[in-house]
Amino acid sequence: MYKKKIPFDIDCGIKITMEVIGGKWKSCIIQELVTGPKRPSELHRLFTDASPRVINQQLKELEMHGMIQKKIFTELPPHSEYSITETGRTLIPIIELLEAWGDDFRPRMKEILEIE
Repeated sequence: MYKKKIPFDIDCGIKITMEVIGGKWKSCIIQELVTGPKRPSELHRLFTDASPRVINQQLKELEMHGMIQKKIFTELPPHSEYSITETGRTLIPIIELLEAWGDDFRPRMKEILEIE
């Protein structure tokens, strides 16, 4: 995994939160896993705007932080699936608040981006 050149500031709660959920697809992945376990290929199909490499990287980071867990099935054909952990579930209210804020800000964002 990539090693950051600048040491991580463990004393700042916002930085910790952003380390865990900061990433274009992490919150979306967590929201999808609340509905039940998903195979990596299912997540790739859900987020067609993201490359499989990016989704895989964000899955690894979420797993490393203990927000999701990976279960590997050794049956033939072998496959794996991801599910949310209890710790990951504690992020749901935060993600829902972020989504509500984004929904409220959407009209202003359209003005800023000059979208009809």
